[in-house]
Amino acid sequence: MMGGKSSTIAAGVCGALFVGYCIYFDRKRRSDPNFKNRLRERECLKCVVELLQLPDLKDAEAVQKFFLEEIQLGEELLAQGDYENGIEHLTNAIAVCGQPQQLLQVLQQTLPPPVFQMLLTKLPTISQRIVSAQGSLNEDDLE
Repeated sequence: MMGGKSSTIAAGVCGALFVGYCIYFDRKRRSDPNFKNRLRERECLKCVVELLQLPDLKDAEAVQKFFLEEIQLGEELLAQGDYENGIEHLTNAIAVCGQPQQLLQVLQQTLPPPVFQMLLTKLPTISQRIVSAQGSLNEDDLE
């Protein structure tokens, strides 16, 4: 009887110490001056991905390099099973491609139908981003 009671007390003390440590660690983490900055950076990671820096569309070499990198990243991510990010990179490549219809035909033949359908649904959003990027480039040229 005495062994069961002391093991219950020991478990309670260990639980209380664990909860106390969690509270201490959380307060220490939140009081860190860089905590909010790191939290914002982590939250904005998706924003950074969406605000992808497109190459200067007037620089053929930069566009070609960007195109090849996006195709390679897209293929690698699709091979790993990360379809969302893989499709994102392929749509970036299509957006800067000089002959998007031919690229789409190749992708239609090589990608599984559901993945190709995901790609087609993503195209309008990336096209809007390219158009807005070109618009801001034209505004910069006017200044």
